[in-house]
Amino acid sequence: MKKLLLGLLALGLTTQFYAQVIEDGMLPEVEVRATNYKYLNSVDNSEAAVSVQLLEKKAAQFDIKSAEFYEDGSDFYRVYFYIPDGTLVAAYDREGEILYTIEKFENVALPNSVTDAIGEKFPGWKISKDVYRVSYTKEKGALKRYKVVLDNGVKKIRVKVDEKGVFL
Repeated sequence: MKKLLLGLLALGLTTQFYAQVIEDGMLPEVEVRATNYKYLNSVDNSEAAVSVQLLEKKAAQFDIKSAEFYEDGSDFYRVYFYIPDGTLVAAYDREGEILYTIEKFENVALPNSVTDAIGEKFPGWKISKDVYRVSYTKEKGALKRYKVVLDNGVKKIRVKVDEKGVFL
């Protein structure tokens, strides 16, 4: 028992020897790009599927100036982002700001507001398929819609719902 305690004490003290030492007391600079914060704030949906959130962040952080197709004379660039769940098309200006996006994702996890609204209006029905669409413009913000196919074993119906659970 003594050996175990002494071993743990020695291990705890030796880890401090490997602490990072910075010679001049300064850390390297970190560049923070806040160009597309309006886009991220507009499409922000903490209940969206992780794959959707990651693709939207990737589009917001994309550096158009470092792309191989970037030219100083062009005012407009359209970039396509793909994942197995869907597609995101983003249009950038020459400074890298997102002008608009068109997004389509299939069979992703629905937010609680949508599933609750469907469960209340259609008890006994199951969601068999869904499509999540987002259209963002710099002037108007994001418009999020869900197209859902419901199945009760005998019938199938299609419904459209916004992100708040309001049927369209």
